[in-house]
Amino acid sequence: MTTTPPAALSGPRSQFDVYADDALLDPWPGYRELRDAGPVVHLDRYGMYAATRYDTVDHILRSPEAFPSGEGVMMNDEMNTVLRGNTLCSDGAAHDASRRIVIRPLRPPALRPLQDRIRAEAVQVVDRTVGRRVDAVTEIAQHLPVTVVSNLVGLPEEGRERMLVWASEMFSCFGPMNDRTRRSFGVLGEMMEYATTQAVPGRLKPGSWAEAVYDAAARGEVEADKCPVMMIDYMGPSLDTTIFAVSSAIWLFAHHPDQWDAVREDTSLIPSAINEVLRLEAPIQDFSRSVATDHEIDGVVLPAGSRVITFYGAANRDERHYPDPDRFDVRRNPTDHLGFGAGPHQCVGMNLARLEMRALLEALAARVTRFEVHHEERALHNILRGFTRLEVTAHT
Repeated sequence: MTTTPPAALSGPRSQFDVYADDALLDPWPGYRELRDAGPVVHLDRYGMYAATRYDTVDHILRSPEAFPSGEGVMMNDEMNTVLRGNTLCSDGAAHDASRRIVIRPLRPPALRPLQDRIRAEAVQVVDRTVGRRVDAVTEIAQHLPVTVVSNLVGLPEEGRERMLVWASEMFSCFGPMNDRTRRSFGVLGEMMEYATTQAVPGRLKPGSWAEAVYDAAARGEVEADKCPVMMIDYMGPSLDTTIFAVSSAIWLFAHHPDQWDAVREDTSLIPSAINEVLRLEAPIQDFSRSVATDHEIDGVVLPAGSRVITFYGAANRDERHYPDPDRFDVRRNPTDHLGFGAGPHQCVGMNLARLEMRALLEALAARVTRFEVHHEERALHNILRGFTRLEVTAHT
């Protein structure tokens, strides 16, 4: 990973370890410390800058010429090399071409025929779990992404059961080269092997999203050798991020019953509530960008060749942008939250994630008066924020 020589530094510096276990489990005090230190802060432990204020993060994400993604958006060189060329790690015409292909089945008109099915599945999930002590992660949040989305992606049955593991470990590889990242690389290799040898024409479900990627390559819309890494666009982000968002929503409503009452009394608040959940508990906390040319942000010069980490989770709680940012308010409707990123690389799956979350919250609102949390275990993860286990009872 390219680091910035101390002599070249300008602006504030910090020894704070944003990837320490305690900081990952409770990032908010550290985020505030970094926001207060300056618009961008050099993290001396990692040789990279941290952007934690809303305006700074938004500016970086919307300025691809100055902060390109083609050198990778992860915090280690190995992962940036592995995924270079996929939709997440590309710029300009190459990015536009692959994004057009990946996003086709994820646009609102394409998703509209799925709404009734997803809502019916959501009702069945609630019927099975209401009134019982269940793990909201595995028994509520996982159902739609695993059963509906994986089928739509159309991957071969053999190996599909590993998708949840692959998704989580892939994101863990996005972090700096710490012990968590090193442990995850073995699983990433398994995922890449599957994408290269199994998720291929002849083994994909006819008419599926994955097959459409290869069909587009056959028409010359994208280079054929990019197809395996483009499979990763479906195999990873479509799962863990939505699962973590749903379980975080249940956790927030359990701890803020007045907000659940408001949603139950007026279900038109559900889209606003989803935005507020994603603002407060962004499933993806950070990605990074390389710095193409010397670039000044509020008096701090980021030198060409350096790397800046954009902390979505910190920006979403910036008091400079959101009044009382740590308060959960379903009426806030922060449509500009950065939980899905911003700019040309805004999450391609956000419409599907909203559809799944809305279906589940509508089904829960029709039956559930209170969520009672019995036990919770947060994921200790480099990039993702959410729960590995959340035992709850949804009371009627």
